[in-house]
Amino acid sequence: MKGILYLCATPIGNLEDMTFRAIRILREVDLIAAEDTRRTRKLLTHFEIHTPLIRFDENCKEVAAEKILERLLAGESVAIVSDAGLPAISDPGANLVRLAIDAGIKVCPIPGANAALSALICSGLDTTRFLFVGFAPKTKKNRREFLQKLSTAEETIIFYESPHRLKDFLSELAEIFGDRQIVLGRELTKVHEEFLRGRITELAEKIDEPRGEFVVVVEGTKILESPPEENLLEFYQKLLEQGLDKKSAMREAAKKFNVSRREIYNTLLREEI
Repeated sequence: MKGILYLCATPIGNLEDMTFRAIRILREVDLIAAEDTRRTRKLLTHFEIHTPLIRFDENCKEVAAEKILERLLAGESVAIVSDAGLPAISDPGANLVRLAIDAGIKVCPIPGANAALSALICSGLDTTRFLFVGFAPKTKKNRREFLQKLSTAEETIIFYESPHRLKDFLSELAEIFGDRQIVLGRELTKVHEEFLRGRITELAEKIDEPRGEFVVVVEGTKILESPPEENLLEFYQKLLEQGLDKKSAMREAAKKFNVSRREIYNTLLREEI
């Protein structure tokens, strides 16, 4: 008989979020594959789990996956764990899951903590339809193209972002998405857990030296609520008449009508203003 591949959730901060079932499974399996063995070993020690541990990260996923599949096909059971939360989300576990399924191996979820959904349910934004996209691309060109494609999505959008890139990310988000409602979830389930709510530009100004990992939850576009194009143009013209320069007028119009400055710019081009 073939073994079972368990996808085992681990805490995203608070160790009390570890489930009884997860502890039992990690004790019973023949092998645990971890993204960061040092971090996982601390978790295992805390819960007195002595199962053998191997590294399974982006740098060694192909070689490690082959070894894991051999053991699964030989009848052993293996658990994958991420650094935090559910494995196979924004980590190399997803590739192993596909390989296991193709090999006819049973894949079993062991649910638990998840940063994206934890931030979403506390955001106050629409939870009926949402889109999780993880980390945006690192290079500016790819990131802007990525955000452009998402800018028309009506679903609530969930990003992951690191602290050192957060301010630049929010600036690009405001430019491409328009000044929408946003929620930043920081250090979720930890001692310094915090939720910041407001418009994108408001929070971009509040964030000085961000620390900790962030989940960024952004409201979807409201296409049906968009104002007639002529109203936007009238508002833009009034701002110019009041003495604002074109760049400032576009920024204020973007805030009022909840659209991106690029959308306003394209409208102006069509009208040759």
